[in-house]
Amino acid sequence: MVRKFTYTLLLWVFPYYLIFAQVYTDYLGAGHDQDIVVTASSSSQNSDLSATVSGKGMDNAKMEAARFLAQATFGFDMALIESLENLEFEAWIDNQIALPPTSLKTTVEDVWAEVLALHLANGEPADEIFGPYQLHFNYGWWTLNMTNADLLRQRVAYSLSQIFVTSGNSDLRDRAPSMASYYDILINNAFGNYKDILLEVSLHPAMGYYLSHLNNPKADPINNIHPDENYAREIMQLFSIGLYELNQDGSYVLDGNGNPIPTYDNDDIKEFAKIFTGLGPGDINDNVDWTDEPYFGLGIWGADMTIPMVMYENFHETGPKNLLNGFVIPSGQNGMTDIEQTIDHLFNHQNVGPFVALRLIQRLVTSNPSPQYISRVVAAFNNNGNGIRGDMQAVIKAILLDDEARSGTAMAQSSFGRLKEPIVRAIQIAKSLPIDSPLGRYWNNGYDIANQLKQFPMLSPTVFNFYTFDHSPNGPINNMGLTAPEFKIHDTSSSIRYINKVNQWVVNQTLWWSWHGYLGDPNVELNTSSIESMSLNPEEMLNYFDILYCYGQMSDATRKIIRERAVGFTNGNYQYNRTRLIMYLLLLSPDFTVMK
Repeated sequence: MVRKFTYTLLLWVFPYYLIFAQVYTDYLGAGHDQDIVVTASSSSQNSDLSATVSGKGMDNAKMEAARFLAQATFGFDMALIESLENLEFEAWIDNQIALPPTSLKTTVEDVWAEVLALHLANGEPADEIFGPYQLHFNYGWWTLNMTNADLLRQRVAYSLSQIFVTSGNSDLRDRAPSMASYYDILINNAFGNYKDILLEVSLHPAMGYYLSHLNNPKADPINNIHPDENYAREIMQLFSIGLYELNQDGSYVLDGNGNPIPTYDNDDIKEFAKIFTGLGPGDINDNVDWTDEPYFGLGIWGADMTIPMVMYENFHETGPKNLLNGFVIPSGQNGMTDIEQTIDHLFNHQNVGPFVALRLIQRLVTSNPSPQYISRVVAAFNNNGNGIRGDMQAVIKAILLDDEARSGTAMAQSSFGRLKEPIVRAIQIAKSLPIDSPLGRYWNNGYDIANQLKQFPMLSPTVFNFYTFDHSPNGPINNMGLTAPEFKIHDTSSSIRYINKVNQWVVNQTLWWSWHGYLGDPNVELNTSSIESMSLNPEEMLNYFDILYCYGQMSDATRKIIRERAVGFTNGNYQYNRTRLIMYLLLLSPDFTVMK
């Protein structure tokens, strides 16, 4: 039997000393609707008026899911949001961890095979077709991230690529398979162990070439030859421990005078340089006709740049190496043992946890995490709960599931959030709605985004990434003592060009183009036909986009500006025009470009 209740709400005002609080075990609303029937005095076409009390139809779960996906993926559509709104975020992470990794090297090779076939079909001589090079790497990266299922893994791999930087802004631009196989280290170990990343990166010939420890010989004082110090410096400064001693919460350890304590000095660099001597090519490539075997000194034009470097003992420093905090690598060991012990030595330094935690939090969640947030992530890095240090699964869960990442309290703080990277904005827009790709290809040339917005994966201008982790732009952010790394590449040039790019993507419809249009590869366009009917009521479309692009954080001011301009389109195909205008204005707004 269904009981019907009529509720009358009365507000009584009493002196404070007469107010008593009653403890309720249940309350009305947000799902607490048992045995309650809701009726309306007017005739309504809504067949489920009970949603007023039950909470059904509320968008909060979608908004939270969208915000989580914006931190954990490169992009998503409404279907992915809806699939997650009733699933625990940790369960989604576990499902993502279970997915097999998608190889960038395989993707680049597949793209190159198709590109080569197009050139040959066009009658071009095989010996005049160059590749695979940076263009095909760009095609492959975009293809992978527009079509893959391992969304979290790829987002983490890209974040790691901004720590372990190699770049096509070098002669590696002509070695796409090498760059892709290097990137696969980050993909394969995104849920592995940070120590393995350190070791595999150290042995990859792309890194060996980029930071010059490929063919790095031991000292020969008579001929004024000394071990190259480049990698020895950067593995400490940029990949593991940073410049100064850190507490678990990321703050500096201070000496008696209140000054930060350096983690290493120039003498330490010289000792580490001895470690990374003797590494050379592991094999030759298919173009080599002057030798059947690799040898120390063989350069990138003859080496197989996709397989790890190997140790040539005759070129390795055999004496003792005095590393940090009194740790000594003994003399007489083989070279690989020296390297493995050195990696273990760095990996177990107290700085590595806060070093990694801050940089990954910045890439995924916020530019200015609280010391407590950093400390909690570092605790997961130091011990995953089973005594294992450096477990990336534990680290990623700690970052994405932390209360500071998820709660509205932290989100409301002025210091919380980050400017979305240009490449993340670009691919998020591309993945948010259906696209028209006549040939089913995702060959984004990448150079256009790199030149206009100053960012594309593996095209950093230096080993210091597109921006440093502690960059603070002049003005209010700097005055508040905050950092905002992405603002390094958001300037008077790129900000205007971003406006032009959004106009290209949304108004002119072209999401991207390849460099193979002359071979019949057409431009790719955004398809808004499935949502254009919403524009009949701009508020409905704004609500939809609020979830998809702003995660429920669209401001009233932004709504008002867009709504007032959208209703002005009333002639011709105004649904199409309204849709594009609403998208254009919203994607330029801070509601979209700033992640809170």
